[in-house]
Amino acid sequence: MERRVVVTGMGVVSPVGNDLNSYWDSLVNGRSGIGMITRFDTTDYKVKIAAEVKDFDPLQYLAKPELRKTDLYSQYAIAAAAQAMEDSGIQGKVAPERLGVYVGSGIGGIITTVTEVEKSVKNGPRRVSPYMIPMMIGNMATGMIAMRHNAQGPSLPVVTACATSTNAVGEAYRAIRYGYADAIIAGGTEAPIVGIAVAGFTSCMALSTNPDPATACRPFDKNRDGFIMGEGAAVLILEEYQHALDRGARIYGEVAGYGNTNDAYHMTAPHPEGRGAAEAIRQAAQQAGITSGEGLYINAHGTSTPLNDKGETLAIKLALGEEAARKAAISSTKSMTGHMLGATGAAEAIASLMAIYNGIVPPTVNLVEPDEECDLDYTPLTARKMEVTAALSTSLGFGGHNGCLAFKKIGKE
Repeated sequence: MERRVVVTGMGVVSPVGNDLNSYWDSLVNGRSGIGMITRFDTTDYKVKIAAEVKDFDPLQYLAKPELRKTDLYSQYAIAAAAQAMEDSGIQGKVAPERLGVYVGSGIGGIITTVTEVEKSVKNGPRRVSPYMIPMMIGNMATGMIAMRHNAQGPSLPVVTACATSTNAVGEAYRAIRYGYADAIIAGGTEAPIVGIAVAGFTSCMALSTNPDPATACRPFDKNRDGFIMGEGAAVLILEEYQHALDRGARIYGEVAGYGNTNDAYHMTAPHPEGRGAAEAIRQAAQQAGITSGEGLYINAHGTSTPLNDKGETLAIKLALGEEAARKAAISSTKSMTGHMLGATGAAEAIASLMAIYNGIVPPTVNLVEPDEECDLDYTPLTARKMEVTAALSTSLGFGGHNGCLAFKKIGKE
């Protein structure tokens, strides 16, 4: 028997706020977290801006001795998971073997990798930290969260580049839906703002070279020229509906559909006709019973790259049909958070659920001169009050990965 799945807790560490309330407040008020890079000297770099997490205190979540053996990407994840678990109130109310963790990262502990390589080159291999491997590997955030919350059930860190945490949440939804768990801590995390990563993304011509932090990220705008690297973590507590009802949990919304496809086209470029993305959107919408654009919010991947935004516009039209696509309210919250890579899908899933829960669609800031080829309603500049009954959240990653989550306002049918 297929079971219903709902979201009962959420936590965020982001460039625009380090908890759910501050994150959402920034989004609806159009506050950007993009600024000059402070993590390293950018003198020789073409790109000098990013969306850094600010004022994050890991000691709120980890003891001081733990910090030297925990990469920043895991610290962010531990923090977001702790917030989500507290928000949900589920700790101790689900059997450990029925509680899982699906928290992915696109890159993993790259800060640790860079630090230890530099140590090895400068001082020799014997100076490499004994904690290097557990700090750098991409599954360790999931492992550490599982240990902290005694989650002995299904455990699956996903790695699909920028679609990572959308796929993590989607696969967690399926696991609960088909009875493999009663609740799963699901999401993604990333801490990639180091010189080599910025240099690499710059070399593959993915990042904006606009030097002005206030205008550099402009999804669907005619003058967009690339994405802004971001960081952080976002975690949702997915729970079987009856289990949530029985314990009197607050429910933000229902996970009602999930699509997962691949373009099978190019390492970094999306399919020019948006066919793979369209199929992922179609799958999620069909499963959720979304047939109209009325009351529909779409949190677009909206990276601010020329190819993505054009292709995603085509994909939305192809998946939903022209009429429904034109009625939907769409926005890219990356215009404020930057691109949080492996964490971005979960962060945007949270934005989608908050839009449903609060009846507000966050804006696409910096959308001043719309591209003629991006001709849908992208909610420019300011938030909009709206009765949101359903939402779609899309994520498209290098390697051709496409993911889409569908959420619905909770009802007993």
